[in-house]
Amino acid sequence: MNISRLFDLTGRKALVTGAGRGIGRVIAIALAEAGCDVSLLGTTMTNIEAVNSEIRQLGHKSIAIQTDVTKKEQVDKAFLQTAEQLGRLDICVNNAGIGIQKPAEEMEEEEWDKIIDTNLKGVFLCAQAAAWIMIPQKQGSIINIASMSAITVNIPQKQAAYNTSKAGVAMLTKALAVEWAQYGIRVNSICPGYIKTDMILSKMTPLFSLWESLTPLGRLGNPEELSGAAIYLASEASSFMTGHNMVVDGGYTAR
Repeated sequence: MNISRLFDLTGRKALVTGAGRGIGRVIAIALAEAGCDVSLLGTTMTNIEAVNSEIRQLGHKSIAIQTDVTKKEQVDKAFLQTAEQLGRLDICVNNAGIGIQKPAEEMEEEEWDKIIDTNLKGVFLCAQAAAWIMIPQKQGSIINIASMSAITVNIPQKQAAYNTSKAGVAMLTKALAVEWAQYGIRVNSICPGYIKTDMILSKMTPLFSLWESLTPLGRLGNPEELSGAAIYLASEASSFMTGHNMVVDGGYTAR
């Protein structure tokens, strides 16, 4: 088979959560550049509308839907709207997530719940909604954005709840992959290392030099460096891969 065809997503329909900025924005645009029409979900309408405009300028259909992924009613409505307007759903990227750095002994119950609800429950609700569309189609690719924090404890920041939520995403990915393989649905995750997103740049810059020293490649990653992994997992190039957590961390967890 022609190698370029393996990665070609022309005519595919994709949905990305947390698509208004950072990793979600970059992956949404990459999917459009690879040929997809894209449904953009996010909590801030101005952000996803801006990405919506960028994708339409690429010549692809795009819709923006304000959605809180922790709310099942909103999730189900957004996925139904996506299926109605795009006609089907081939690719679902569950990217929406938050982080709170705080010692475990000081963490409030509400903070714990907020992280788990967004990072883990939200991924499940969106994957479930995607499956309802994909099962009748007998095909689909679900890509969950986990973290290297799923497999290692980051230092020096304290983030037990975040680490736990991402470990849950990694295991959920494997469980859903096994359950839904019979329907032709592949479920994989990407585990990024330290990536220069807006959230990291605004809050964590004092730690950059330490993180860089702990990363064998000697630097932090850029969101664009996750695009290749996303396109690979979305495309036929990864047709025999499911239940895999793909680590993209500059070698951090290889030490």
